[in-house]
Amino acid sequence: MKSHSFLKPPPRCGRFFSLFRLPKRPLRAYVFPRGCAHVDLPLLLAVLLLGVMGTVMIYSAGYAYAEVRYDDPAYFIRKQTVWLVIGIAVMLLGCRLRPALLEALAGVLYLVTLVLLLLVLVIGFTGNGAQRWIQIGPLTLQPSELAKLTLVLILAKYYAVYNELALDRRPSYAFYYGTVYPALFLGCIVILVMLQKHLSCIIILGLIGLLCMIVSGIRTGYIGAFSAMGAIGVSCLALFTDYTKERITVWQNPELYRLTGGWQTLQGLMAIGSGGLFGVGFGKSVLKYCYISEPANDMIFTVLCEETGLVGAATVLLLFALLCWRGFRISLRADGVFSRLCAFGITTKIALQVLLNVAVVTNTIPNTGISLPFFSYGGSSLVMLFFEMGILLAISREATIHT
Repeated sequence: MKSHSFLKPPPRCGRFFSLFRLPKRPLRAYVFPRGCAHVDLPLLLAVLLLGVMGTVMIYSAGYAYAEVRYDDPAYFIRKQTVWLVIGIAVMLLGCRLRPALLEALAGVLYLVTLVLLLLVLVIGFTGNGAQRWIQIGPLTLQPSELAKLTLVLILAKYYAVYNELALDRRPSYAFYYGTVYPALFLGCIVILVMLQKHLSCIIILGLIGLLCMIVSGIRTGYIGAFSAMGAIGVSCLALFTDYTKERITVWQNPELYRLTGGWQTLQGLMAIGSGGLFGVGFGKSVLKYCYISEPANDMIFTVLCEETGLVGAATVLLLFALLCWRGFRISLRADGVFSRLCAFGITTKIALQVLLNVAVVTNTIPNTGISLPFFSYGGSSLVMLFFEMGILLAISREATIHT
């Protein structure tokens, strides 16, 4: 007797638990033999330029705010320089590790991320009105930044293991293995981040997960229902919580809330407009003197526009475009499902953050607190970014060696 085509397929428990096993081979088997040879040089150049330019811009944008808040104008630049050096070292280390190591560790890293996201809700501390950080000795860790990478890794490994079942012609197999089960990996992280009321991270995680599922080759019709459910969930969070409702109201009419929530948006727009074509000159911004809130963080692009003008802002955006182009090119040339999806997911994450940050500071979308990669102040996010770039460089090395 034929079984109904939409009955749930039998689970492959052995293969599922293999997602969370530790690597069995020695570490030296996962290391490239020769330094950083064969890496994608345009990508490496773009990353280094963005890292240096971002650190210099943090000093220019943040020294006045740092003097008022910390009585030390060099507070931000001193710390960010240390994180820049550490980040470059981590990138160089990451580009020596074969993608097979990350594939082997993806499940364990995913479980560690879930534990850290739970710990944030229990022992995390509050900053800027949100409980999203964990203090580990002298270090401050934001697990939601780690969650973006580990989501990419677990989805890439899942589709590498279940690729045949996810693309099976039988509707039940394609539906469950291609859509339902990977959506559960996404849902676990999104729910924990939602409890932190971190709307911007939820949007980025959801888009990363959705796009990785689409490019894996599964039937896009199956994703429609999950996308609709996710959109409804985000909309409910935005419309039925006071915090997000206030931000949407301010976004629609920032002039009416000039002295409250609209102040940051209006000052940022004024800074962008006053930059003109070539800017007022590096270090000569006026609105960074405590008119723009968080000038060295989420709103740093507005100071960049004021000091360097349209030419400087366009140059930075072109560097980001170069980075994303090389990242997607590496994804197309990568060997294996894991490497392709991993490179695609990391590049997509960078592209989304840049687009959303620029959209926020230009008041195209409501203010959701999205940082600008390589430019916004923050140690854990900068080191994580450089590690992700190291992964991209490692995937580019592997593809070059095999061609």
